[in-house]
Amino acid sequence: MQTFPMFLQVGGRTVLILGGGEQAAQKCRLLLKTAARITVQAPEIEEELQGLVAEGRIAHDPSPPTAEACGRAAITFIGTGCPGCDAALHGLAKAGGALVNVVDQPSLCDAYTPSIVDRDPLVVAIGSEGAAPVLARQIKTRVEEMLEPRLGDLVALSGRLRASVAQHVPKEKRREFWRWVFTGAPRQRHAAGAEREAVRLIKDAIAAGGPPKRREAGLLSLIPTTSDRNHLTLQAVQRLQEADLILYAEAIGTAPLELARRDADRMALDGPLAPADPGALVAEALKDGARVAVLVTGSSDTAALEAAAGGASVERLAGVAS
Repeated sequence: MQTFPMFLQVGGRTVLILGGGEQAAQKCRLLLKTAARITVQAPEIEEELQGLVAEGRIAHDPSPPTAEACGRAAITFIGTGCPGCDAALHGLAKAGGALVNVVDQPSLCDAYTPSIVDRDPLVVAIGSEGAAPVLARQIKTRVEEMLEPRLGDLVALSGRLRASVAQHVPKEKRREFWRWVFTGAPRQRHAAGAEREAVRLIKDAIAAGGPPKRREAGLLSLIPTTSDRNHLTLQAVQRLQEADLILYAEAIGTAPLELARRDADRMALDGPLAPADPGALVAEALKDGARVAVLVTGSSDTAALEAAAGGASVERLAGVAS
């Protein structure tokens, strides 16, 4: 990666847009979803921007831009519609130490505008470092289809209840509690339009000190892999991100584990720190309804682990991606 993805805090801060035409209007439409103070700086501005000024939603500054003003802004967007003017304004803004985004000129950008899936306060940003914006928008469409329109309301509710959860739900149960909220009955009922029922389920679980006891059996996933995490299939990555416990051969190394959930328990099947009885460890985890992922190579003997699964589900994923 040449860029580091992160979210920029703009609430209550000035965002400066240099330009008064359609490109400036496009940036305004995006920024109006935030709590930033938006200033458009250009001698003249087009009608849409004039309307936003009249409504008090943005400010218009017709004076020439200065390096100092650019440096004080959280970020400066440059989009006059003229590449030469944009390049000159980029030099001015950088002289003031500004963080800059120049429309359609990736080589002049300190920050790129991603394609955004907005389920406020849940926000998904997809970027390609300016190399493939069309692909980023295609991915955005797929993600839009995955996330129900009102999911943000459930996320906001969860944020308001976090202190209550911390007070009433023991620490060792919180991970399971939040997984139940977002994969179990609360999210299912909320997505179906039964928001009040979803809220009742969550608050009842908080009062009870944790989510309802899981009735489903655990899942043992055997995942063929190599030391190169790029060879993992999409389904394998999904299982790693869902797993409560991950077992792996030392020969595979830890690179594939970078794709796993950070708080998952991880153990090598061999080496000095290997568990004395991996089968018993797996059996106990599956008994509690956990999801167990085992990274295996072509020579791995998984018979003992499969036998330990008992009545739990066992799946052997397809071979590694080419």
